[in-house]
Amino acid sequence: MAKKSFFKTYGFIIFMLAGIIGGCVVGALNPVVKDASGEIVSKGATVLEPIGTVFINLMFCVVVPMVFCSIASAIANMSSAKRAGKVMGITVATFFVTAAIAAVIMYIIVRLIPIVSGSYTVVEGEMSSTLSVSDMIIGFFTKPDFGELWSRKAILPLIIAAIFFGFGIQMAGGKDTMVAKFLDNLTAVLMNVVKIITYYAPIGFFGFFAFLVATYGPDLIGDYSRTLIIYYVLCFAYMFIFFPIYARFGGGKGGAKVMWKHLFRPAAVSFGTCSSVATIPTNLEVAEETGISKETSNIVVPLGATMHMDGSAMSAIIKVAFLFGIFGMDFGTGQAILAIIVAVFSSVAMSGIPGGGGTGELVLCTLFFPDQLAIAFPIALAIGNLVDPPATMVNAAGDYVVSFIVERFVSGKDWLQKKLAKDAANELEA
Repeated sequence: MAKKSFFKTYGFIIFMLAGIIGGCVVGALNPVVKDASGEIVSKGATVLEPIGTVFINLMFCVVVPMVFCSIASAIANMSSAKRAGKVMGITVATFFVTAAIAAVIMYIIVRLIPIVSGSYTVVEGEMSSTLSVSDMIIGFFTKPDFGELWSRKAILPLIIAAIFFGFGIQMAGGKDTMVAKFLDNLTAVLMNVVKIITYYAPIGFFGFFAFLVATYGPDLIGDYSRTLIIYYVLCFAYMFIFFPIYARFGGGKGGAKVMWKHLFRPAAVSFGTCSSVATIPTNLEVAEETGISKETSNIVVPLGATMHMDGSAMSAIIKVAFLFGIFGMDFGTGQAILAIIVAVFSSVAMSGIPGGGGTGELVLCTLFFPDQLAIAFPIALAIGNLVDPPATMVNAAGDYVVSFIVERFVSGKDWLQKKLAKDAANELEA
């Protein structure tokens, strides 16, 4: 009985880890091979990329409508529009505070530990086009056509549309309306579809990591290696040091212990998929198991997939520091303050899609290195790709942790103690 219980609890996690480790081994043994001119001679394990892409694509097909339905349903089923606004206000404020903390920490680290020891050169290339600030703002928050909302590249506009839709349902009668009940049922159906797709995750992780290691493994040298080591170590340090602090603040006594019990699952999924959006179902599941109310988790988690970017804020700072070092520029206090502000706000652009699309890198390079844009952008983009797994892990797993803080302000500081006491009473009765 004990063995069955152990496998039931940890079996899927073991399979996921096996897929990740197996992919890394295959990728290391079969790297991409190039000749003296830089032409690819052998693709190595990158031929396994479609295996991982299938999983990610399947996830996205379900996640996009699930994000809309879960947010709209959460707002529609709240007791009042005022309460919905309170939850969202606390959520967004928490996102900005934690992102600012992460960015400041990264700046302190790069000042203490120089990440560039010498010069670094990249072949200068052509930049396709640069967007104006106004165009970026418009693109972040709106789309010109309703059909364009239903894309993983438009997660933030989709969330905004879902918020408006949810408040519209509130004004029309709230949770008693047929639309609210339909959205609630549809969200449950989509969550079950996600569970079915997730069974394929270990195979998908195998293919994705084989591709990742085969492609980038040989490039992890010199200053890039130094940058990556610093970033990877800091991400895990941030998770092990600050996540318990956040959980303790949000959940009170026992908050950190409960968090560690559930944190590995969203951390593993986000690290493996490099997608905050793909981690939404797992975060919603562990939040429910923790005892966080659905009206909190159904807003915090989907909104966090786009707006809660502690890892991205840290990566923005280390990219800027790397480029300042390469170009021989002083990354002083004045530049640091601006960089931290930009990092916190530009992290919104780094939505939960694999690779981030380069939008955040383009924002940073346009603001800090307009004269060296053609050189700065490919460097920042390369670093962004290489640090994507731990950055997404901090981003997405942090969504679950932030729900502790929001729940404290929504349900009271003793919400977790009540949940634990109820569970203990149920165990005694059983």
